[in-house]
Amino acid sequence: MNMTSHDIIKRPIITEQSMEQVADKKYTFEVAKSANKIQIKKAVEEIFKVKVQSVTTINYMGKTKRMGVHVGKRADWKKAVVKLTADSKTIELFEN
Repeated sequence: MNMTSHDIIKRPIITEQSMEQVADKKYTFEVAKSANKIQIKKAVEEIFKVKVQSVTTINYMGKTKRMGVHVGKRADWKKAVVKLTADSKTIELFEN
């Protein structure tokens, strides 16, 4: 299975906590569950033209949700926190 960079990086995660980390050049993304740290690093470097120092990943289990008697489950997903090198440019997507 061959995934492109845009398949690996699904969307940026913009929360209060993730925006505080932008000052330390740490950016948070939702990524493909099957992607590993090396693939995530290459994808971020290719898409945003930056230098990545490290990647931290977190797997989330989908929550169980109820609608009356019907019980369903949200999809499992994966989050990646990408730290850029000190001399790398920033990712404009997160500015402002």
